[in-house]
Amino acid sequence: MALTTDPALQNQVVYSVYVRAHTSEGTFNAIIPDLDRIRALGVDIIWFMPIHPIGEKGKKGSLGCPYANRDYRAVNPAYGTMEDFGRLCEEIHKRGMKVMIDVVYNHTSPDSVLWETHPEFFFKRPDGSPGNRVGDWTDVIDLDYSVPALWDYQIESLCTWAKLVDGFRCDVASLVPVDFWKKARAAVEKVRPGCLWLAESIHREFGAFCRSNGMYAARDTELFDAFDMEYEYDIRTVFDKMLRGEAPLSQWADLLEFQEAVYPANYNKLRYLENHDQPRIASLVTDAIALENYTAMLYFLKGATLLYAGQEWADTRQPSLFEREPIDRDTGRDLTPLLQTLSRIKREALSPDDAFFARAMDKSGVAVMTRVNAAAKKVGIFSLQGRAVSVELDDVPDGSYVNLVDGTRVTVLRGALRCDGKPIIFSIAK
Repeated sequence: MALTTDPALQNQVVYSVYVRAHTSEGTFNAIIPDLDRIRALGVDIIWFMPIHPIGEKGKKGSLGCPYANRDYRAVNPAYGTMEDFGRLCEEIHKRGMKVMIDVVYNHTSPDSVLWETHPEFFFKRPDGSPGNRVGDWTDVIDLDYSVPALWDYQIESLCTWAKLVDGFRCDVASLVPVDFWKKARAAVEKVRPGCLWLAESIHREFGAFCRSNGMYAARDTELFDAFDMEYEYDIRTVFDKMLRGEAPLSQWADLLEFQEAVYPANYNKLRYLENHDQPRIASLVTDAIALENYTAMLYFLKGATLLYAGQEWADTRQPSLFEREPIDRDTGRDLTPLLQTLSRIKREALSPDDAFFARAMDKSGVAVMTRVNAAAKKVGIFSLQGRAVSVELDDVPDGSYVNLVDGTRVTVLRGALRCDGKPIIFSIAK
């Protein structure tokens, strides 16, 4: 892990905001009245998807994709001014939260300020025209990190933003040299000590594809040299297959234990059920009780928790990256009380030094997870189909325990516990 990584990050909650979709106005100023509600969810860090101007050339949809960045050193005028964003950061800080912005350093829009001023910073096709190495990203052109002056420009940009924000979520970080990120981290640390670094690491299949085609693609173990947190795309494919009924729950549970075995002792995988690139979990898990179980399991997993704005209302629509589609707050469902409880459990009952174990009951769709340290054993039982089922717990003493999720008592008798379908988390002091 990066030498200055704080283990306490594992117990924190990150809330992802797409400014365009968060309110009907789609502005920085319109977010401020919502900050108290966000904080009350148990949120520690607000991550803003790219806030920079969006390119016009080759744009997708009517408004363009925020990941086709036109200017690293400005804000999207549709969202407001730099002063507006500074005021938003101040209000977030007043409420005890931190601010993380998205930086897209693998590519820019074809009409970016950087292309106009420094064409030598870009990857070129054989005919000398700018292009990208991933063909379906048609609205962007790739940067070329073999050019040292590009490193200086990008690091200078990061240091400027670090005077205002507390961290960076780095888009497709795996495709940018790890040595660049390490140098950037060291420089930013002088401006913002304790700056947070989140890597969007890539699906392992995509990484293998890139490397087999001569592209640079860092492995997750390499990224941890520079980053505090990284995506769990290394095992996400199996999770998605499980949701579709194409892979058993036990396969995913085995991969969780594999992560525990191979990564650094204080590794931090960002855990999520959904994000802006994934379908809404409520569109895939339609049973309300099952969704509660998935949500409780999310918080029990080892690593920081990500909420994508709208998840608290079980929004089923994935907002377009290219249009204005405000999140639906009137779904008739509100997971806020559950999220608040799970946030407290994450902080008070779970510890960064826990050893993590997982097993699955494939036929009944129940995940049994255990977190253990020198002080206590924490047990999580999650019925991912929302069914009542008997669960064998050979390593748990018979007795009555408080379910931290709802305050009821659960009983282990002769090594078994009867789950009524609702999520269960309890702790056993050593």
